[in-house]
Amino acid sequence: MTDTAAGSALFTVSVTVRGYETDTQGHLNQAVYLQYAEHARWSVLRAAGVPQSTLVDRGMGPVTVETTIRYLRELRAGDEVEVSCAFVWGAGKSFRIEQRIVKTDGTPAAEVHAVCGLLDLTTRRMLTDPRGRLMALATDPALLGIETV
Repeated sequence: MTDTAAGSALFTVSVTVRGYETDTQGHLNQAVYLQYAEHARWSVLRAAGVPQSTLVDRGMGPVTVETTIRYLRELRAGDEVEVSCAFVWGAGKSFRIEQRIVKTDGTPAAEVHAVCGLLDLTTRRMLTDPRGRLMALATDPALLGIETV
């Protein structure tokens, strides 16, 4: 997949690390990074005008088929972070979402790379042209890295 969201604004959402999300070492539990990434993905869809209810009403939902996390720095309770989303589109049924979790002082904490698609909720198969389908629903497709002509 080579086509990227050139020139589009990077979407970010703020999160504060909560004490109950930390492990016995006092740093953010590894699984919570995925929750932060997922929160940012749903936030960008909502901001683009594609809430979960709209997707369900249309019989589709986003699906993640692969996720890779690279941990760069530990996060502790009270740390404030920005979680970004950048969509990378190609021609197939899947697309990538590149995400970064960065402390407010600019320190990168993690990188999350996900391969995603849109699932037909009836047939349980990935839909073709996810970019086109999201573009048709979005009120602000630029947030999803989709340029309209």
